[in-house]
Amino acid sequence: MNFVSSFTAELIASLVTLALYILLRIITAKLIRKYARTSYIIEQRTNLVIKYIYLLLNILFFIALTIIWGVEKKDILFTISSVATIVGVAMFAQWSILSNITSGIILFFFFPFKIGDTIKIHDKDFPIEGEIEDINAFHLDIKTSNGEKITYPNNLLLQKGISIITIDREDKDFTD
Repeated sequence: MNFVSSFTAELIASLVTLALYILLRIITAKLIRKYARTSYIIEQRTNLVIKYIYLLLNILFFIALTIIWGVEKKDILFTISSVATIVGVAMFAQWSILSNITSGIILFFFFPFKIGDTIKIHDKDFPIEGEIEDINAFHLDIKTSNGEKITYPNNLLLQKGISIITIDREDKDFTD
């Protein structure tokens, strides 16, 4: 009972922070799913972006709790800078992974193509034309007209010109 009476303010602040954290997770997920539905974005890409947002919220929640419970701000900044340095050095060797993930998020929100569209990637040395089969966090799966399956990195999509090719399909009546 002594613990509760000694740390009443911290416990109340922690509960309020937890409630805000849960509320933010629910609201952001609903907003992203609503955006995805109106933009006809596939569920797999939507879940990936939600996962990244949840990771950011988890980090912010952890930082808020450490501040509430009295950890010195300079200690928090020292810890964050140390972790960022280690992650930065590790990611420097893997910059393409981070670049592809970031590109995947940009593609989710801002690019007009979707699965089933036929695109042409304007690459001087290796032009590619085909139908998009899947859009992942790291790459795009494209199937060419001759059946070749190509995996194309997301970060290169942002560096190349892309045309969306509209194919005129005849409307057919289907009968049994």
